[in-house]
Amino acid sequence: MTKKKENRINFFTKGSSDYIIIIVVSILLALGLIMVLSASSATALSEGGDSYSYFRRQAMAAGAGIVIAIVLSKVDYRIYRKFKWIFYVIMIALLFLVGFTGMSAGGATRWINIGGFNFQPSELAKLVFILFFASLMSDLKESGKIKNFFWGCIFPLLFLIPVVISIYVLQNHFSATFVICLISVIQMVVAGTKISHFVVLGALGVGALGVFLSAKSGNSSSGSDSSFRIGRIQTWLDPWSDVTGDGWQIIQSLYAIGSGGLFGAGLGQSKQKYLYLPEPQNDFIFAVLAEELGYIGCLVVIILFLIFIWRGIVIATRAQDTFGTLIAVGIVSLIGIQAIINIAVVTNTIPVTGMQLPFFSYGGTAMVVNLAAVGILLNIARSAKKK
Repeated sequence: MTKKKENRINFFTKGSSDYIIIIVVSILLALGLIMVLSASSATALSEGGDSYSYFRRQAMAAGAGIVIAIVLSKVDYRIYRKFKWIFYVIMIALLFLVGFTGMSAGGATRWINIGGFNFQPSELAKLVFILFFASLMSDLKESGKIKNFFWGCIFPLLFLIPVVISIYVLQNHFSATFVICLISVIQMVVAGTKISHFVVLGALGVGALGVFLSAKSGNSSSGSDSSFRIGRIQTWLDPWSDVTGDGWQIIQSLYAIGSGGLFGAGLGQSKQKYLYLPEPQNDFIFAVLAEELGYIGCLVVIILFLIFIWRGIVIATRAQDTFGTLIAVGIVSLIGIQAIINIAVVTNTIPVTGMQLPFFSYGGTAMVVNLAAVGILLNIARSAKKK
């Protein structure tokens, strides 16, 4: 490799910041805003007579998120370790608050109103818990307790219980609970928790789950939630068994993806967004993207997410300490898991669950939190260059 080419590569990978992450996120963000504008126009016009209302709010959230990301990219990530217990207490307090007094929609209570803006604490909890758990696991690793079954496995998971209760039980938000639990397990494995401990714990968990489901099946008051989950699985296996009911959304999504073909119908030319696909600007925005930009557009977006995951892993391996590594792994998992599950749902690869596509799906809190996470990741990358 020539000196000139090497210097050009070093500019993007060994500079004061990780320019590959910046470029990838910038492209995803720009595409996301364009798709929100396209996907939400018909719904926004029918709801309030303003086809730009969703886009305007999403653009404001993106602007705020960019500012926060820039600020956090300059803040030494190690400072968060000093405030881990404060973060944890505030997070749990907010989650329980929204569970009891928050705003409800679609059978779930997930929002609180602050200054006229709807705020979703469960989205913030994903990032805050990543920071807290990274600090907790770093302490256990440094103390040498990470290989102990209780200290390295049971003890960390005890801090998940209040989160699960507040998000899943009180807010009926299974997807957020699943993401937080999965990220925590990934952080534990990276920190050094033995896989055999998870096997033992998993066996105990399966047994406890069996007892719980058996007891729950005899309780008629809790049957509606079980029926809801079972209904989603049945719809996943055969969406056309209930075309006008539970299968409607996924069928319209598949129609959109199929009609897009290789190159798509063209930007803004989606048919399914015209009130066929429910809330196309949210969880199923990838279907609108597939219809308008085709398989090529989908492939580009998937590749961009894969590049983000790759660079995030590189940053994690180059971090100065275990704390930085675990934060980076958590942030990469946060973005990557949500993207994988959302795309899998839209293509009917897995049952429907309310999972957003990062940087694309409409939602101000999620947009700000994801960009804030990118800012922290960039600071870890910046710090790693001093090694």
